[in-house]
Formats: sequence, structure tokens, C-alpha cells
Amino acid sequence: MSARAAPWSLRRTLLAWLLGLTLALWGLSALIVYFEADRESQELFDQSLAETAHLLLSLADHEVQEHAAGTPLAMAVPDNRNHRQYLLFQIWSAEPRLLYKNVGAPDAAFAPPATAGFGWANVDGARWRVYTSWNDSHRLQIQLAEPLRHRKDISSRFAYKLLGFALLLAVLATLTIRWSVNRAFRALRRLADEVSRRTPNDLAEVGLAGAPDEVHPLLLAINRLFERVRRTMEHEQRFTADAAHELRTPLAAIKTNLQVIQRARSDAERDEFIGGLGVSVDRAGRLVDQLLTLSRLDPQYRPADDLAEHDLAAVLAGQLPAWQAEAERRRVTLQTELQAAPCRISQAGVQILARNLVDNALRYTPAGGTVRLSCGRDGAQVRLCVADNGPGIAPAMRERVFERFFRLADAKQPGSGLGLSIVERIAEAHGASVQLGAGLDGAGLGVEVRFPAAAADAATTADVCLPSRKGV
Repeated sequence: MSARAAPWSLRRTLLAWLLGLTLALWGLSALIVYFEADRESQELFDQSLAETAHLLLSLADHEVQEHAAGTPLAMAVPDNRNHRQYLLFQIWSAEPRLLYKNVGAPDAAFAPPATAGFGWANVDGARWRVYTSWNDSHRLQIQLAEPLRHRKDISSRFAYKLLGFALLLAVLATLTIRWSVNRAFRALRRLADEVSRRTPNDLAEVGLAGAPDEVHPLLLAINRLFERVRRTMEHEQRFTADAAHELRTPLAAIKTNLQVIQRARSDAERDEFIGGLGVSVDRAGRLVDQLLTLSRLDPQYRPADDLAEHDLAAVLAGQLPAWQAEAERRRVTLQTELQAAPCRISQAGVQILARNLVDNALRYTPAGGTVRLSCGRDGAQVRLCVADNGPGIAPAMRERVFERFFRLADAKQPGSGLGLSIVERIAEAHGASVQLGAGLDGAGLGVEVRFPAAAADAATTADVCLPSRKGV
């Protein structure tokens, strides 16, 4: 026994995927924005550091020209500023000799005197960004340093703001996606509630109004299923009623014969009613067989799994001995003209179809009459024809004889009225057509069934079964 599949929720799956993808995309976008903003901010910091250095260098050049500095001069700044959190600079001469520096700047150079441009330095164990530049005369050099911690503090504040904004958007996105998914599934819940409230006999179509387009194929399939179930129930109810009605006649005849046998006054009279009892039993047995056959065919008979390529002539030839024996018993001539006719058929279904046609023809053809059974290729089709010269069926009644339990008013032979219904149902299941027309020499009845041939390039057969026919 296979393990039962674990249940899963489409709603929860959609929520998880949508939220996961949204948060992942936003997280990736936030990282890209942060790193891009950090890179651009570093460029802006470096540009600001270089501009400040050039400005200080020009001021220092002016001071040196007016006042020659003999000892390093520390620039005075307010005492409440923590200079190690901001900019530190040094002005060096070409010797090199330290000329100027601000408060907090060390006496040792940030970078070797020969260097120029941007670099890095360690001051008291901390990392600093350093910019070095010479004046035009190459007599003065400025070394301007900015703590990396300053830049990181600004980047951290930006990251916190970006994270807070992203979290706010994530919450809004979660609420929006949850509301959207719930709204989409509200229609499904409404449809499920509508179906669950129905009684077993309520098979009306499920309404499509308000349902998402993606659900329409499922609802249409459900409606088609309801239609098939409705037809099945109607068929079962009609079949049960018709079967009960038809069985009542042979059962009543059997009961009557039994009552008469019980009151028989002689052996000859008893034998006569025993013979009538046998006829009634045979009729009831035939009716039961036909009912069982029809119950297997209606209403969803599909022989697709049994379809295979068979020679129709060979299938019919296998039943010829039984038909020949029945024809001899009824003193009817059975003519056969079976030509090779390969087609895709259900062998068991076609045997039932042919048996009903031949049995009907033999029973309704009077003694001395003729029944002709033929089959062969006819263009892109295979035809099966059973024709006789019996009483036939009036053209006005040929459409009604396919109704179940329908029998002609002047029918003299016992029957159930199911034979042609079975023939039509099997033909429909094979994609074949059934036609009724005049029989042999313009008299009697001819029934022709046309199946799709196995090959479409078959040569047309010369003889024609029905000189005139009416499609059913």
C-alpha cells in the first residue's frame, strides 16, 4: 500500500514564496545600495580631504613667506574639541622640518616625505586616511589625516537608517502580500463553501462569477463531472424504472403458467403450459442478458483501452457457426460476403454489436427468407452490413427504434427492444456511424455500421449494402 502524500497548503506556500522572494530581493537591493553609497561617500571624503589640504597648504605657504617659522607652530583651536576625532595636519619643509601642525597631531610624519597622494597611517593604534601634497615650488608639503572611524560612524548611521526603512517596507510588504493572497483565496473558499453546502442530488453547475481566471479550468472540469454524474444518475433511474417495467411482463407470464400448470387436468395440458413456461423463462433470460449488456455500456462506455487492430471479417467469421445453426433452425438462408477489413475495434464490443444485428434479422425474417451479412473496405472506412427481406421498419419509425425498450406495435416476435440501443451505443464508442435503410431487393431492413479504417488509402469496394438509407 503506497504511503499517503502529506497535505500541503497552497495559500501558505504562496505566502512563503512571495514573502521570501520579496525580502530576499529587498535585502539584496539594500546591500547593493549600501555598498554603492559607501563607495561614493569614500570618494567624496577623499575629495573633501584633498581640497582641505590644498587650502591649508596655500595658507601655510603665505605664512612662510611672511614669517619664517623656526620651530613647529601648533595652531590654536578651542579646548572643547576632540581633535583626534576630526582632521590632523602637518606642514613640512623640504629639509624635511616640521613647520606647522594642529593640536593633537604627532611630531612624527604621517607618511614618508617623498610620497604624494592618498595613503593610510596608524596613529595610536587607529587607522587614518592620509593625503600628502607639495606646493608649486616644492618647498612645502602638507600631510592631512582623517580618522577612518569618522567615516565608519557616518556609514553606520546611514546603514541603520537604511535598515530601519527596509524593515518598515518589509512589514508593509508582508501585510500587503498577505491581504492580496487572502483576497485571491476568498473566492476559492466561497466556491468550496458553495459546493460543501450542496446535497447529493444538487448537481447544478458551479458559478464562475468572481473566480480567478486560473481557476476556471478546474471549475469547468468540475461542472463537466457534475454533468456526467447527473446523466449517470438519470440513466440509472430511468434504467431501473424501465427494467422493472419490462421484467414485469415475463415474470407475470411465468407466474400465470405456473398457476395454470398447478390446475392442469391432463399431462398433455401440463406439457403445453410447461412449454409456454419455457418460452417465458427464455424471454426473461434474454431480457436480463440485454439489460446487463446495456448497463455495462451506458452511459460512460469507453473501449479505448481495448481498441486494437483486428480484421473485422475474422471477428465475424468466428461467430458464423452459431448463426448458421440458428438460421437452419428458423429455415432462413444466411448469406455471407466477408472481405478483409482491418480496423481498430474492441473485439468483444463488436461481437456484441454483430450478434444483436444478426439475431434481430434472423428472428424477424420469416421462414424461407434471406439474411445477408457482409463486411469490407469502403474508401477510408470499414463497413459492416446486415440486410434481410423481412417485414422491415417504416421510414417514419427508424429514428425511434434506437430508443431503449421501444418495440413496433405490429412486432410479432418476442423481444426486449434493447438490441438496436446496444448497437448504437457500441458504435458511438468506436466513433462509428449507424444507418438504417431498405434491405434486400428493396424490402426488409438493412443496417450498416461504418468504422474508421486502419489505413486511409484503402480502395473503394464495388458493392454497396444499402440501396437507400437514412442516417440515425
